[in-house]
Amino acid sequence: MHVTRDFSHYVRSAGEGIKHIDLAVEGVHCAGCMAKIERGLSVIPDVTLARVNLTDRRVALEWKAGTLDPSRFIDRLEELGYKAYPFETESAEVAEVAESRFLLRCLGVAAFATMNVMMLSIPVWSGNVSDMLPEQRDFFHWLSALIALPAAAYAGQPFFRSAWRALSNKTTNMDVPISIGVILALGMSVVETIHHAEHAYFDAAIMLLTFLLVGRFLDQNMRRRTRAVAGNLAALKAETAARFVGPDEISQVPVAAINPGDVVLLRPGERCAVDGTVIEGRSEIDQSLITGETLYVTAEQGTPVYAGSMNISGTLRVRVSAASEATLLAEITRLLDNALQARSRYMRLSDRASRLYAPVVHATALITILGWVIAGASWHDAIVTGVAVLIITCPCALGLAIPTVQTVASGAMFKSGVLLNSGDAIERLAEADHVIFDKTGTLTLPDLEVMNAADIPADIFELAGRLALSSHHPVAAAVAQAAGARSPIVGAVEEAGQGVRAVADGIEIRLGRPSFCGAEALVGGATLDPEASVVAFSKGAEKFILSVRQGLRPDAQAVIAALKARGIGIEILSGDREPAVKAAAHALSIPEWRAGVTPADKIARIEELKRRGARVLMVGDGMNDAPSLAAAHVSMSPISAAHLSQATADLVFLGRPLAPVVAAIDSARKALHLMRQNLWLAIGYNVLAVPVAISGVVTPLIAAAAMSGSSILVMLNSLRARSASREIV
Repeated sequence: MHVTRDFSHYVRSAGEGIKHIDLAVEGVHCAGCMAKIERGLSVIPDVTLARVNLTDRRVALEWKAGTLDPSRFIDRLEELGYKAYPFETESAEVAEVAESRFLLRCLGVAAFATMNVMMLSIPVWSGNVSDMLPEQRDFFHWLSALIALPAAAYAGQPFFRSAWRALSNKTTNMDVPISIGVILALGMSVVETIHHAEHAYFDAAIMLLTFLLVGRFLDQNMRRRTRAVAGNLAALKAETAARFVGPDEISQVPVAAINPGDVVLLRPGERCAVDGTVIEGRSEIDQSLITGETLYVTAEQGTPVYAGSMNISGTLRVRVSAASEATLLAEITRLLDNALQARSRYMRLSDRASRLYAPVVHATALITILGWVIAGASWHDAIVTGVAVLIITCPCALGLAIPTVQTVASGAMFKSGVLLNSGDAIERLAEADHVIFDKTGTLTLPDLEVMNAADIPADIFELAGRLALSSHHPVAAAVAQAAGARSPIVGAVEEAGQGVRAVADGIEIRLGRPSFCGAEALVGGATLDPEASVVAFSKGAEKFILSVRQGLRPDAQAVIAALKARGIGIEILSGDREPAVKAAAHALSIPEWRAGVTPADKIARIEELKRRGARVLMVGDGMNDAPSLAAAHVSMSPISAAHLSQATADLVFLGRPLAPVVAAIDSARKALHLMRQNLWLAIGYNVLAVPVAISGVVTPLIAAAAMSGSSILVMLNSLRARSASREIV
């Protein structure tokens, strides 16, 4: 009977003519596995993307629509020695927890056996230099075998299963030499015990498994903690929403059925399922994920809300602007996913070294054995030396050197409000020594503020805010927000490009251009903020002007000072007016600035700095910044940036503060330093250990301790990437 497999439920569109599927893959433990899977899947015709996420053992695949059956990917992975199935967040988390528990059980068995075998080895070691009888020594050896053999059979399963899958598919991975080394050590120990030899290596084999399991358990839990960040974001997504299907009738529907323009009800205690704007009601909401602020935000008419925000007190009606995968929360999740999948040039170097490992170390062990035999050693002694070479050269430290740092660093950056959008962004950001800031929306906040609200009579300002509710202009929205207006004036009329007018208490009121309101004289005689836009309000013969502008980000001065303290050059390139740019540069003590620049001017300046040897970090948010973001050595954008800028930028930062820029640089510099340290640790260990092992002076026990110690040292060193940012003062 022919059985078909239909995975269409798990396939989604990834753009015009491109399909995407995520597969969970068992047995992926190292950089070598990642490279092997990506190479093996990329050779399939019409595959446009094959990227492994080591953090959650997932492979993301994209291909030309209509050309491939997704089941082919699963078959190909099986050929490579890996079991795969469609990825689902819930089932993946269950499998991750189950694997963690299994590793912990294996570690417990191995550690218990190691302690007991080592206790039995102590009298043997001392007896070999004293008067222990051969029968007594054999008794201790057989007792060690009785403990070590079943313990190794159980505790070694994570390595044995992986090695068997690889060998059965005529390939190798890092677990193959580990398994061979453990099995050879145990087999030789049994043979030695049968022939009443002085030495057996049960302690070396079980101790090797213990240390390897410690490293694998720590690695898995470190990745789970980083992956929990993405899991926490996923938990913020509401699956359903209460959509209005009539004036006072709601229906609970899946988020996928919500469309822009729909109106949904958001009740107290609920998480918002969509992006949108409040059209009725008043409440407090927690949207710290987006703004970075822990204080609740007042939500009322005109207030934007985002998916994942928690409604605290009142009931709100929200008009939907985006739902499902189009929300800002979904975009943040995708950016975080990119961070967890990030691949750097150091990781690629580690990949290549790891791929060469298996054939090189097997050849080295074989040559060692033959060399010692040719030199006159017995086959017994030669094989013992070969086993020590196999064990001591295990590439776990090399395989963990880069991925662990990237995993920890990307998690630390996210906690600082920064998401990676490029594989080698960490290294390039660490090299940055010159920062170019755009002004509008980057050094300044994207939201407009009324700067002279305190100078306007309260009743006039309230009336202006109510009139502003009838306009779609962003400046009017800023006036309405600042005035706390909740009820628009009935009968207001908006004149395109001019403003909005209405009649209140028999008096005509207007809000808009000074010429529309008859307030040109006030503009000419006032001393205004050079960065501000001017909007006028008139109530009959009474005329007022409002100064509306984007304020500097609250910590901009401290961030600029912190960058200077780190030896980084700073300048502003902005397309805005000269007075506005000059005022911002003066407020931030940035002597080098240019106003009225075009995108081509920005690129020309970046190229000029490159020729001088500078490594430029471009920070911008507008669509006109996208070319310069791409031209820079490395680039960042705020989450409020245009989608084109976000897609071009290497990193994206969240919230209102500018501090994530400094935090990202500190984290990147620390991570790059740790990557280099880890590579040198791994290389230095092998340079010292391999000749010593080949010389025959190292027993399998010492080899196991040395190899495991190097892997754990690399992992512990990587954990230092969790806290890299210095305080910004």
